[in-house]
Amino acid sequence: MIRFVSLFIILLFARISQAQIFTSSNLPIIIISTNNVPIPDEPKIPGTMKIIDNGPGQINHVTDQGNIYTGKIGIEVRGSYSATLPQKPYAIETRDINQNDSAVSLFGFPEESDWVLLANYNDKVFMRNVLAFKLFNETGHYASRTRFAEVTVNGVYNGIYIFGEKIKRDEGRVDIAKLTPDENSGEPLTGGYIFKIDYWDDFTSWKSPFHPIGHPNFDIHYVYYHPKPEEITEQQREYLKDYVTTFESALYNPLVHDTTAGYYSLMNAQSFIDYFIVNEVARNNDGFKKSFYFFKDRDGVDKRINCGPVWDFDWAWKNIDECAIFANTDGSGWAYKVNDCYPDVNSPGWHIRLLQDTIFRNELHCRWDLFRTNILNTDTILNWVDSNATYLWQAQQRHYTRWPILGQNVGTPVIGPIPTTFQGEINDFKNWITLRLNWLDANMPGNCFNIVHNELFQNKPQIVAFPNPASDHIFIELPEQNNNAILQLFSISGNKLNVPLTFDGNLFTLNVSQLQVGMYFARISGNNNQASNVKISIAR
Repeated sequence: MIRFVSLFIILLFARISQAQIFTSSNLPIIIISTNNVPIPDEPKIPGTMKIIDNGPGQINHVTDQGNIYTGKIGIEVRGSYSATLPQKPYAIETRDINQNDSAVSLFGFPEESDWVLLANYNDKVFMRNVLAFKLFNETGHYASRTRFAEVTVNGVYNGIYIFGEKIKRDEGRVDIAKLTPDENSGEPLTGGYIFKIDYWDDFTSWKSPFHPIGHPNFDIHYVYYHPKPEEITEQQREYLKDYVTTFESALYNPLVHDTTAGYYSLMNAQSFIDYFIVNEVARNNDGFKKSFYFFKDRDGVDKRINCGPVWDFDWAWKNIDECAIFANTDGSGWAYKVNDCYPDVNSPGWHIRLLQDTIFRNELHCRWDLFRTNILNTDTILNWVDSNATYLWQAQQRHYTRWPILGQNVGTPVIGPIPTTFQGEINDFKNWITLRLNWLDANMPGNCFNIVHNELFQNKPQIVAFPNPASDHIFIELPEQNNNAILQLFSISGNKLNVPLTFDGNLFTLNVSQLQVGMYFARISGNNNQASNVKISIAR
């Protein structure tokens, strides 16, 4: 009898939570309908979507017109583990009236047709993915643009989601050449490609002839991502496989320190360093074994393998019951050593080999020191967390009425006491970040004293702008000290603009807070007659 009454109460509570009245929000509102047809994990089914966003400081109402988007979509459940949780994540394709995919600009993001709604059932602060994407973008690399939103599906309030860009080859995303099925020889065959470490099968992947250091029995499989496994030709499969094998051969070559025989010309070392930093700051359980992306453009543009974009941080930024690496509560542990945890997907362990190289370690340490003065400054990150917590404060109350999981160990198996309030979760999140940054300060490999940077980074872009897009400030880093460097900023139409800036001989800091959203060009000139142009973007 008691068990029957308990079950009745649970079912009644579930009905009440699903019937939750939702009328307005300070967050954007996304209303999805499939006419009550259940949404499968594949294929996408037809539906409609309305997105309402009246701007910063304004209240959005479910009855408002869709001023960001109103139209047809295809929708399916996405994800692997996250798809098993009660709050489902979704993949969305914007479509025209004939159900063909239709590229549109949403929230001012570059036009595309493929989007994601990332669920937050496994992230009680709602920020883990957003913060990681933000940091990787601020290091000068592409990461998915995101917005917080509250979502209803078929009339049921579903809580806070992260609306964002799907990782995809596109000028506004992973900006590499589009490889078509008829490009099977010569320069076009050399790119562009996206591949990754993830769940695999024999059709979607190829097996590396190398095994990760320390685990000679581990096989490594690389998954074709662009072109898709069902679209990539046999010639393209073989080219990418052979190119990655060439890189791995150089990486494991005893002459690795020889810049002729080594890996330097085959990889964008800075991207590997920045990917390492962001995933290690978060001590990301998945960062080196799943959703681990790489891309390569055509040889004439950039023949190097690039590491990234980053993805999938809902198991990160916390202590979890995996192995000692991720269970440590003192901020310690290296995520790149995930093979020692005997994971469900084996890591290639490329960073194990890279960190045996003195030059790479020292460059890593210098990069770390630079970021600790700006984007990874502890107060900067904690203030960002507090700002977003304030922004989410009202919405989180509705979210946790819909999903009453505060104080419960759901999703990732977290170690330690589980906070019973949203503020408690925020406090734990900030304490974890502070502890982790301090541990990395004391344990980051290499040193940054009197080293020469040219050897490892001889093929990197000459000037790096980050974050890009920017909102308030943008940093433009020169490859070497040049006290005579001059920066001029121009609009896309060629008009010269004046903005507050500082320069320390290596790094320009521009205050762009008063510039309108859009594209701009920075022109840097120095001791010679040559000038370099850098395209920058302002987005808010």
